[in-house]
Amino acid sequence: MLLAIDSSTQMVGLALYDGAQVIGETVWRSQNHHTVELAPAIRDLFSRCGVTAADLRALAVALGPGSFTSLRIGLAVAKGMALALHLPVVGLPTLDVLVAAQPLCDLPLAAVLQAGRSRLAVGWYRSTAGGWQADGQATVLTLEKLFNGLTGPALICGELGALERQTLARHKGVVLASPAQSVRRPALLAELAWQRWRAGQVNDGVTLAPIYLSTADAIPE
Repeated sequence: MLLAIDSSTQMVGLALYDGAQVIGETVWRSQNHHTVELAPAIRDLFSRCGVTAADLRALAVALGPGSFTSLRIGLAVAKGMALALHLPVVGLPTLDVLVAAQPLCDLPLAAVLQAGRSRLAVGWYRSTAGGWQADGQATVLTLEKLFNGLTGPALICGELGALERQTLARHKGVVLASPAQSVRRPALLAELAWQRWRAGQVNDGVTLAPIYLSTADAIPE
């Protein structure tokens, strides 16, 4: 059994996966209460699914980008459990989890997460025979810069509010993934991490660190 933890942003998710099926999954929007919500949510998921910590064989955690504080909380919980239960841990970029839910197509794909203070973390991907592959490094942009930087048709998915959807939809050729398609599924994080764990591709729980993005621009208060 593998437990997946994603606390990258205000959208938090947990999943239990056994390699054959998703045993349980929960996703909720936290009002920046990750510290007090995450551990009880894990206990509740265990209880509802009839699982105990002793059933776990591995852990997965989303590494970001995302909120500085929320990422640290999720990683701290995963590291603490890995140490206490002597479990391997697999860390995956949050944007990779988001794009894993998108059907392959010929359009370039932009995956978007809220980065705080009116900023967006944006990662570009391209379709290959092996699935979506990152095309360059993720960056932090304002909505205006993302809009003005679009030079042609593109598929955009992720954490987009009403204003962002309305703005991006005005760009000719832009296709927006539906809100349901844009939810980060912790079950996908679990599935991807399970494959890595089974292949022996685990991370060092001591040195595993979040992915933080910085911007040279001043961030408005």
